[in-house]
Amino acid sequence: MAAAMIRRDVAGSYRELADVGTEERTYNSELGEETGADQDNVNGTVIQDDELGSSSLPSVFGKACLKNTFAVILIFIYLLLMSVAVFLAYQTITDFREKLKHPVMSVSFQEVLNYDAPGIALYLGKAELLSCQHHYHDQVQVMMNPGQRGEVDCTDEHVNYTDPYRNKTLKSALIIRGPQDVRKKEVVFLQFHLNETEEDFSAISYLLFSSFKEFQESSDKAQFMQDCERSYSIWTFSGGFRTWIKMSLVKTTEEDGSGSVEFRQESTLVRYNDHRPVSEQTDQLFFVVFEWKDPFIQEVRDIITANPWNTIAILCGVFLALFKAAEFAKLSVKWMIKIKKRQQKRKVQELNQMS
Repeated sequence: MAAAMIRRDVAGSYRELADVGTEERTYNSELGEETGADQDNVNGTVIQDDELGSSSLPSVFGKACLKNTFAVILIFIYLLLMSVAVFLAYQTITDFREKLKHPVMSVSFQEVLNYDAPGIALYLGKAELLSCQHHYHDQVQVMMNPGQRGEVDCTDEHVNYTDPYRNKTLKSALIIRGPQDVRKKEVVFLQFHLNETEEDFSAISYLLFSSFKEFQESSDKAQFMQDCERSYSIWTFSGGFRTWIKMSLVKTTEEDGSGSVEFRQESTLVRYNDHRPVSEQTDQLFFVVFEWKDPFIQEVRDIITANPWNTIAILCGVFLALFKAAEFAKLSVKWMIKIKKRQQKRKVQELNQMS
């Protein structure tokens, strides 16, 4: 009994020792496998880190090149904007100065129903006025007795004055009121004759001035006519023709505000068929018709197109563009400095990892 119990205890202990050994071998094998796996993981991680580090270096270098290239492009754009702004400022100032030196002529037309009756100064010399009549609607009546005295329905006045260009020469002028009603096409028809002349050509000189009313109201009419001769041109019409003169009025306003009046004329000549007896044809006959061309008075003004406010506005825009470009360049420089600092930090980190 005792021997059997001893055998059973020995066998049980032997089994327990065998089981413990088996468990130790299993545990050691598991530890070995785990250690190998950890070594493999460590080796794999190191290999992957090396591969990532080697592959990340070209990408970092490429990004740095792109950023530097972009920074250079930004600086070039800034210089381009600055040069364009400076050119615009210079061009604006130059154009402003040129416009101040060369004003532009502005022409406008004022329509009127009645003109201020102009004055017609006739320098007859040895010629004589035969008739003067106002007609309407361009209907000049047929002359019943050409070369003979007729009706003088015009308002006229004789004035003697000294020639403004030759002090010792006395001039005599017959002043007649010109046509006024442009709506009814009023015309003034004049007829003259000349018995003899010392000139090579038969002609009568005349002068047009702007207002017959101002002439009548003038206290010194001789001085008034001298001033008119200085301001207006003298024209002529010849004998043996009917001269049809169409007038237009031009008012000019100077830069200083002073004004002047000028007459422009269009004349048409029609040859006179003289049916008088040969004995009576020794007298040279003159016929002239004065009429307004149209109801428009041309007004001419010198306008300076240079506007200082526009120039100031353009210059303000140019300086604003320069300011914005400078601010843009400042931000670009700060951005470049920041990129360089980041690159330096990355290089230090890479050196530390390699060491």
